[in-house]
Amino acid sequence: MSELKDWTVEELVLELRHRERRERTRGAGRSLGAASGPGRAAGLAEVSTERLAGALRDRQRVIYGIDNRDDIYQVKSAKVRGLAGRVAALVKTSDLTRNADGSFTLATASYQQEYDLCGNEPFASQPLGCFCSGFLVASNVVATAGHCVKGPADLTTTRFVFGWRMLDAARARTTFPAEDVYDGRAIVGRQLTPTGADWALVKLDREVTGRAPLPLRTSGKVGNTARVFVIGHPSGLPAKYAPGARVRDNSPAAHFVANLDTYGGNSGSPVFNTSTKKVEGILVRGENDYVSNGTCQVSQRCPTTGCRGEDVTRVTVWAAKVPKAKGTSKAKAGGKAKAKARTRARRRA
Repeated sequence: MSELKDWTVEELVLELRHRERRERTRGAGRSLGAASGPGRAAGLAEVSTERLAGALRDRQRVIYGIDNRDDIYQVKSAKVRGLAGRVAALVKTSDLTRNADGSFTLATASYQQEYDLCGNEPFASQPLGCFCSGFLVASNVVATAGHCVKGPADLTTTRFVFGWRMLDAARARTTFPAEDVYDGRAIVGRQLTPTGADWALVKLDREVTGRAPLPLRTSGKVGNTARVFVIGHPSGLPAKYAPGARVRDNSPAAHFVANLDTYGGNSGSPVFNTSTKKVEGILVRGENDYVSNGTCQVSQRCPTTGCRGEDVTRVTVWAAKVPKAKGTSKAKAGGKAKAKARTRARRRA
Protein backbone atom coordinates (compact mmCIF):
# COMPACT_ATOMS: atom_id res chain seq x y z
CA MET A 1 0.00 0.00 0.00
CA SER A 2 2.97 2.26 -0.55
CA GLU A 3 1.01 4.43 -2.99
CA LEU A 4 -1.28 5.42 -0.10
CA LYS A 5 1.44 6.58 2.30
CA ASP A 6 1.06 10.26 1.34
CA TRP A 7 -2.69 10.31 1.99
CA THR A 8 -3.85 11.23 5.48
CA VAL A 9 -6.23 9.15 7.60
CA GLU A 10 -8.87 11.84 7.19
CA GLU A 11 -8.63 11.77 3.38
CA LEU A 12 -9.00 7.99 3.30
CA VAL A 13 -12.08 8.21 5.54
CA LEU A 14 -13.67 10.85 3.30
CA GLU A 15 -13.10 8.75 0.19
CA LEU A 16 -14.64 5.67 1.80
CA ARG A 17 -17.63 7.68 3.05
CA HIS A 18 -18.18 9.06 -0.45
CA ARG A 19 -18.16 5.58 -1.94
CA GLU A 20 -20.63 4.27 0.64
CA ARG A 21 -23.10 7.10 -0.02
CA ARG A 22 -22.72 6.58 -3.76
CA GLU A 23 -23.59 2.89 -3.41
CA ARG A 24 -26.57 3.61 -1.15
CA THR A 25 -27.90 6.15 -3.65
CA ARG A 26 -27.43 3.75 -6.57
CA GLY A 27 -29.14 0.95 -4.64
CA ALA A 28 -32.13 3.16 -3.88
CA GLY A 29 -32.59 3.85 -7.59
CA ARG A 30 -32.28 7.62 -7.22
CA SER A 31 -30.42 9.95 -9.52
CA LEU A 32 -26.73 9.78 -8.64
CA GLY A 33 -26.03 13.44 -9.33
CA ALA A 34 -22.84 14.60 -7.62
CA ALA A 35 -22.34 11.18 -6.03
CA SER A 36 -21.61 9.53 -9.37
CA GLY A 37 -18.21 9.27 -11.02
CA PRO A 38 -14.91 9.15 -9.11
CA GLY A 39 -14.62 9.81 -5.42
CA ARG A 40 -13.71 13.15 -3.89
CA ALA A 41 -9.98 12.45 -4.17
CA ALA A 42 -9.20 11.88 -7.85
CA GLY A 43 -5.83 10.35 -6.98
CA LEU A 44 -7.63 7.52 -5.16
CA ALA A 45 -10.07 6.71 -7.96
CA GLU A 46 -8.14 3.62 -9.13
CA VAL A 47 -7.56 2.23 -5.62
CA SER A 48 -9.98 -0.51 -4.58
CA THR A 49 -12.25 0.00 -1.59
CA GLU A 50 -10.67 -3.04 0.07
CA ARG A 51 -7.19 -1.55 -0.20
CA LEU A 52 -8.42 1.81 1.11
CA ALA A 53 -10.08 0.15 4.09
CA GLY A 54 -6.96 -1.87 4.82
CA ALA A 55 -4.72 1.19 4.69
CA LEU A 56 -7.09 3.08 6.97
CA ARG A 57 -7.10 0.31 9.55
CA ASP A 58 -3.32 0.30 9.53
CA ARG A 59 -2.96 4.03 10.25
CA GLN A 60 -5.40 5.05 12.98
CA ARG A 61 -4.88 5.85 16.67
CA VAL A 62 -5.49 4.03 19.93
CA ILE A 63 -6.86 3.72 23.48
CA TYR A 64 -4.38 3.77 26.40
CA GLY A 65 -5.36 1.94 29.55
CA ILE A 66 -9.06 2.48 30.29
CA ASP A 67 -11.23 4.18 27.65
CA ASN A 68 -12.03 7.46 29.44
CA ARG A 69 -13.95 9.13 26.62
CA ASP A 70 -17.29 10.74 27.45
CA ASP A 71 -19.88 12.58 25.44
CA ILE A 72 -20.10 16.25 26.33
CA TYR A 73 -23.62 15.93 27.80
CA GLN A 74 -22.12 13.45 30.33
CA VAL A 75 -19.43 15.86 31.54
CA LYS A 76 -20.21 17.29 34.97
CA SER A 77 -17.65 20.11 34.92
CA ALA A 78 -19.20 23.35 33.67
CA LYS A 79 -15.67 24.58 32.91
CA VAL A 80 -14.93 21.65 30.61
CA ARG A 81 -18.32 21.95 28.91
CA GLY A 82 -17.52 25.60 28.26
CA LEU A 83 -14.19 24.66 26.69
CA ALA A 84 -15.92 22.08 24.50
CA GLY A 85 -18.19 24.79 23.11
CA ARG A 86 -15.17 26.35 21.43
CA VAL A 87 -14.12 23.19 19.61
CA ALA A 88 -15.12 22.97 15.94
CA ALA A 89 -15.74 20.09 13.56
CA LEU A 90 -14.19 20.35 10.09
CA VAL A 91 -16.96 19.28 7.74
CA LYS A 92 -17.06 18.86 3.98
CA THR A 93 -19.21 21.61 2.44
CA SER A 94 -21.02 18.99 0.36
CA ASP A 95 -22.19 17.28 3.58
CA LEU A 96 -24.13 20.37 4.68
CA THR A 97 -27.56 21.27 3.27
CA ARG A 98 -28.91 24.77 3.78
CA ASN A 99 -32.51 24.84 4.98
CA ALA A 100 -35.21 27.38 4.20
CA ASP A 101 -34.79 29.04 7.61
CA GLY A 102 -31.05 29.54 7.06
CA SER A 103 -29.95 26.63 9.26
CA PHE A 104 -27.82 23.73 8.03
CA THR A 105 -28.39 19.98 8.20
CA LEU A 106 -25.38 17.67 8.35
CA ALA A 107 -25.29 14.41 6.39
CA THR A 108 -23.94 11.58 8.55
CA ALA A 109 -22.81 7.99 8.17
CA SER A 110 -22.84 4.95 10.46
CA TYR A 111 -19.72 4.63 12.63
CA GLN A 112 -20.21 0.87 12.96
CA GLN A 113 -20.62 0.33 9.22
CA GLU A 114 -17.85 2.68 8.15
CA TYR A 115 -15.27 0.92 10.32
CA ASP A 116 -16.76 -2.59 10.35
CA LEU A 117 -16.93 -2.35 14.14
CA CYS A 118 -18.02 -5.01 16.59
CA GLY A 119 -21.36 -4.22 18.19
CA ASN A 120 -19.91 -3.73 21.67
CA GLU A 121 -17.38 -1.11 20.54
CA PRO A 122 -17.95 2.20 22.44
CA PHE A 123 -20.14 4.67 20.52
CA ALA A 124 -20.73 2.11 17.73
CA SER A 125 -24.34 3.26 17.27
CA GLN A 126 -23.40 6.94 16.85
CA PRO A 127 -23.05 8.80 13.53
CA LEU A 128 -19.99 10.21 11.80
CA GLY A 129 -20.09 13.73 10.40
CA CYS A 130 -16.65 15.35 10.14
CA PHE A 131 -13.07 14.58 9.14
CA CYS A 132 -10.94 16.69 11.54
CA SER A 133 -11.21 18.88 14.62
CA GLY A 134 -10.27 22.49 15.30
CA PHE A 135 -10.68 25.17 17.97
CA LEU A 136 -11.20 28.91 18.32
CA VAL A 137 -8.01 30.87 19.11
CA ALA A 138 -9.13 34.39 18.08
CA SER A 139 -12.52 35.93 17.38
CA ASN A 140 -12.33 34.81 13.74
CA VAL A 141 -9.44 32.31 13.69
CA VAL A 142 -9.48 28.52 14.16
CA ALA A 143 -6.42 26.35 14.82
CA THR A 144 -6.21 22.81 13.46
CA ALA A 145 -3.61 20.34 12.22
CA GLY A 146 -1.64 21.30 9.13
CA HIS A 147 -2.55 18.03 7.42
CA CYS A 148 -6.26 18.80 7.82
CA VAL A 149 -6.05 21.99 5.72
CA LYS A 150 -3.35 21.64 3.12
CA GLY A 151 -3.91 24.85 1.18
CA PRO A 152 -6.40 27.51 0.02
CA ALA A 153 -8.19 25.00 -2.22
CA ASP A 154 -9.23 22.99 0.85
CA LEU A 155 -11.02 26.03 2.28
CA THR A 156 -13.50 25.98 -0.61
CA THR A 157 -14.64 22.47 0.35
CA THR A 158 -14.50 22.78 4.16
CA ARG A 159 -16.74 24.40 6.74
CA PHE A 160 -16.12 24.88 10.44
CA VAL A 161 -19.09 23.80 12.56
CA PHE A 162 -19.47 24.41 16.30
CA GLY A 163 -21.70 22.18 18.41
CA TRP A 164 -21.42 18.79 16.67
CA ARG A 165 -22.24 16.61 19.69
CA MET A 166 -24.66 14.10 21.16
CA LEU A 167 -27.72 15.66 22.80
CA ASP A 168 -28.30 12.52 24.85
CA ALA A 169 -27.55 8.81 24.60
CA ALA A 170 -29.70 8.34 21.50
CA ARG A 171 -29.71 11.64 19.59
CA ALA A 172 -26.97 13.55 17.81
CA ARG A 173 -27.33 17.19 16.92
CA THR A 174 -27.41 17.33 13.11
CA THR A 175 -29.09 20.70 12.47
CA PHE A 176 -27.12 23.87 13.16
CA PRO A 177 -28.11 27.54 13.11
CA ALA A 178 -26.18 29.75 10.70
CA GLU A 179 -24.22 31.31 13.56
CA ASP A 180 -22.58 27.92 14.25
CA VAL A 181 -21.36 27.37 10.66
CA TYR A 182 -18.39 29.24 9.16
CA ASP A 183 -16.39 29.30 5.94
CA GLY A 184 -12.60 29.51 5.89
CA ARG A 185 -11.36 32.62 4.08
CA ALA A 186 -7.56 32.44 4.38
CA ILE A 187 -4.74 30.40 5.88
CA VAL A 188 -2.99 32.71 8.34
CA GLY A 189 -0.09 30.30 8.86
CA ARG A 190 0.70 26.62 8.39
CA GLN A 191 3.47 24.08 8.92
CA LEU A 192 3.52 20.38 8.19
CA THR A 193 6.59 18.37 9.18
CA PRO A 194 6.05 14.57 9.20
CA THR A 195 7.77 14.04 12.56
CA GLY A 196 7.68 17.59 13.94
CA ALA A 197 5.39 20.62 13.92
CA ASP A 198 1.98 20.16 12.29
CA TRP A 199 -0.42 23.09 12.56
CA ALA A 200 -2.59 25.53 10.65
CA LEU A 201 -4.42 28.76 11.50
CA VAL A 202 -7.50 29.55 9.42
CA LYS A 203 -9.22 32.92 9.25
CA LEU A 204 -12.97 32.52 9.11
CA ASP A 205 -15.41 34.49 6.98
CA ARG A 206 -16.63 36.44 10.03
CA GLU A 207 -16.25 36.70 13.79
CA VAL A 208 -17.64 33.81 15.81
CA THR A 209 -20.61 34.83 17.93
CA GLY A 210 -21.36 33.57 21.41
CA ARG A 211 -17.99 31.86 21.86
CA ALA A 212 -14.70 33.20 23.22
CA PRO A 213 -11.25 32.04 22.08
CA LEU A 214 -9.68 29.28 24.14
CA PRO A 215 -6.91 30.26 26.59
CA LEU A 216 -3.43 29.32 25.34
CA ARG A 217 -0.06 28.75 26.96
CA THR A 218 2.04 31.80 26.03
CA SER A 219 5.54 30.74 27.16
CA GLY A 220 7.53 27.82 28.54
CA LYS A 221 6.29 24.27 28.12
CA VAL A 222 4.08 21.69 29.76
CA GLY A 223 5.46 19.78 32.76
CA ASN A 224 7.28 16.50 32.14
CA THR A 225 4.51 14.33 33.58
CA ALA A 226 1.68 16.87 33.58
CA ARG A 227 -1.90 15.67 33.35
CA VAL A 228 -3.62 16.56 30.09
CA PHE A 229 -6.96 15.97 28.36
CA VAL A 230 -8.35 16.34 24.87
CA ILE A 231 -11.68 17.44 23.38
CA GLY A 232 -12.42 16.61 19.77
CA HIS A 233 -14.05 14.36 17.22
CA PRO A 234 -12.51 10.85 17.24
CA SER A 235 -13.10 9.14 13.88
CA GLY A 236 -15.53 11.97 13.01
CA LEU A 237 -17.90 11.27 15.92
CA PRO A 238 -19.80 13.91 17.90
CA ALA A 239 -17.44 15.68 20.34
CA LYS A 240 -15.80 13.59 23.06
CA TYR A 241 -13.95 14.55 26.23
CA ALA A 242 -10.99 12.26 27.03
CA PRO A 243 -9.33 12.96 30.41
CA GLY A 244 -6.82 11.03 32.50
CA ALA A 245 -3.73 11.29 30.27
CA ARG A 246 -0.18 12.35 31.07
CA VAL A 247 2.78 13.73 29.17
CA ARG A 248 5.13 10.84 28.39
CA ASP A 249 7.94 12.47 26.40
CA ASN A 250 8.55 16.20 26.72
CA SER A 251 11.93 16.29 24.98
CA PRO A 252 11.06 17.13 21.32
CA ALA A 253 11.28 20.84 20.57
CA ALA A 254 8.13 21.19 18.48
CA HIS A 255 5.84 18.63 20.11
CA PHE A 256 5.32 16.44 23.15
CA VAL A 257 3.99 12.90 23.49
CA ALA A 258 1.08 11.90 25.75
CA ASN A 259 -1.04 8.78 26.28
CA LEU A 260 -4.24 10.42 25.06
CA ASP A 261 -7.25 8.34 23.95
CA THR A 262 -7.53 9.69 20.41
CA TYR A 263 -8.35 8.52 16.90
CA GLY A 264 -8.20 9.78 13.33
CA GLY A 265 -10.63 12.72 13.31
CA ASN A 266 -9.07 13.96 16.56
CA SER A 267 -6.40 15.56 14.38
CA GLY A 268 -6.58 19.27 15.14
CA SER A 269 -8.10 18.77 18.60
CA PRO A 270 -6.97 21.04 21.44
CA VAL A 271 -5.00 19.29 24.19
CA PHE A 272 -5.49 20.99 27.57
CA ASN A 273 -3.49 21.15 30.77
CA THR A 274 -5.73 19.57 33.40
CA SER A 275 -4.62 22.04 36.09
CA THR A 276 -4.70 25.32 34.20
CA LYS A 277 -7.33 24.43 31.55
CA LYS A 278 -5.12 26.19 29.00
CA VAL A 279 -4.40 24.70 25.60
CA GLU A 280 -0.96 23.07 25.49
CA GLY A 281 -1.08 22.00 21.87
CA ILE A 282 -2.77 20.40 18.85
CA LEU A 283 -3.24 16.64 18.55
CA VAL A 284 -1.57 15.59 15.27
CA ARG A 285 -0.21 12.00 15.19
CA GLY A 286 -0.47 8.69 17.01
CA GLU A 287 -0.63 4.92 17.23
CA ASN A 288 -2.94 2.68 15.15
CA ASP A 289 -6.61 2.83 16.24
CA TYR A 290 -8.26 -0.43 15.26
CA VAL A 291 -7.35 -4.09 15.10
CA SER A 292 -9.34 -7.09 13.88
CA ASN A 293 -10.69 -9.68 16.28
CA GLY A 294 -11.29 -12.03 13.36
CA THR A 295 -14.81 -11.00 12.36
CA CYS A 296 -14.95 -7.24 13.04
CA GLN A 297 -12.82 -4.32 14.21
CA VAL A 298 -12.15 -3.21 17.80
CA SER A 299 -10.13 -0.35 19.26
CA GLN A 300 -6.49 -1.19 19.81
CA ARG A 301 -5.67 -0.93 23.50
CA CYS A 302 -2.24 -0.24 24.96
CA PRO A 303 -0.92 -0.07 28.51
CA THR A 304 -0.73 3.51 29.74
CA THR A 305 3.05 3.36 29.27
CA GLY A 306 2.96 1.20 26.13
CA CYS A 307 2.84 1.77 22.35
CA ARG A 308 4.22 4.97 20.84
CA GLY A 309 1.94 7.61 22.39
CA GLU A 310 0.17 10.52 20.69
CA ASP A 311 2.02 13.56 19.33
CA VAL A 312 0.89 17.09 20.23
CA THR A 313 2.30 20.14 18.43
CA ARG A 314 3.14 22.72 21.12
CA VAL A 315 1.11 25.93 21.30
CA THR A 316 4.29 27.99 21.55
CA VAL A 317 5.31 26.91 18.03
CA TRP A 318 2.40 28.79 16.44
CA ALA A 319 0.80 31.07 19.06
CA ALA A 320 2.72 34.15 17.88
CA LYS A 321 1.01 33.80 14.49
CA VAL A 322 -2.46 34.24 15.98
CA PRO A 323 -3.72 37.72 15.01
CA LYS A 324 -4.02 40.07 17.98
CA ALA A 325 -7.49 41.29 18.86
CA LYS A 326 -8.09 44.95 18.13
CA GLY A 327 -7.53 47.27 21.05
CA THR A 328 -5.41 44.86 23.09
CA SER A 329 -1.93 46.25 22.46
CA LYS A 330 0.21 47.12 25.47
CA ALA A 331 -0.06 50.80 24.64
CA LYS A 332 -3.84 50.71 24.57
CA ALA A 333 -3.97 48.54 27.66
CA GLY A 334 -1.70 51.01 29.44
CA GLY A 335 -3.87 53.92 28.31
CA LYS A 336 -6.97 52.25 29.70
CA ALA A 337 -5.22 51.57 33.00
CA LYS A 338 -4.17 55.23 33.29
CA ALA A 339 -7.69 56.40 32.49
CA LYS A 340 -9.09 54.17 35.23
CA ALA A 341 -6.50 55.53 37.69
CA ARG A 342 -7.49 59.11 36.87
CA THR A 343 -11.15 58.23 37.38
CA ARG A 344 -10.43 56.70 40.79
CA ALA A 345 -8.38 59.77 41.77
CA ARG A 346 -11.24 62.12 40.83
CA ARG A 347 -13.67 60.05 42.87
CA ARG A 348 -11.41 60.18 45.93
CA ALA A 349 -11.10 63.96 45.53
